[in-house]
Amino acid sequence: MNCCQHPPRFARAFAAFQYADPLRECVHAVKFASNARLARALGYRLADVAARHVDCARCDVVVPVPLHPRRHRDRGFNQAALLARAVGDALGLPLREQALRRTKATRAQSQLEPRDRRANVTDAFACREDNVRGGRVLLVDDVLTTGATADACTTALLAAGAANVDVLVLATN
Repeated sequence: MNCCQHPPRFARAFAAFQYADPLRECVHAVKFASNARLARALGYRLADVAARHVDCARCDVVVPVPLHPRRHRDRGFNQAALLARAVGDALGLPLREQALRRTKATRAQSQLEPRDRRANVTDAFACREDNVRGGRVLLVDDVLTTGATADACTTALLAAGAANVDVLVLATN
């Protein structure tokens, strides 16, 4: 995967699919049409990928990439949390949905040029819970493009004492 401008802070990243139709339509159905049933099904597919490629015995917790509270309120849900819940259930790993929080509202990464995405999410996340200290985190999101969001989340998790962060996404470009 050629996603990052510089070496990322996360250890590894795994994706179930390429971000192209028909999967792109599925992601949009989850993200913008509140299709929770589809999110759960995709989350279980994502767990299959994790079971094959991630050493899940070395993971302690599953953490979703958070939305800013305003965006969460507008959308009514966090698609990454829906995916992460299914992944945690399928793999028997605890979900720490509140471990990360978005500390500032940012523009949607999809609206930005790749070169501007890292600056957009710099210092946008903080680790809310101390229970990642020493833990190995499986960070879950829907799409990984440049890796900027995953890297910013990883920075916050490592600052809170996480030992390792692997990234698991539904799709990548």
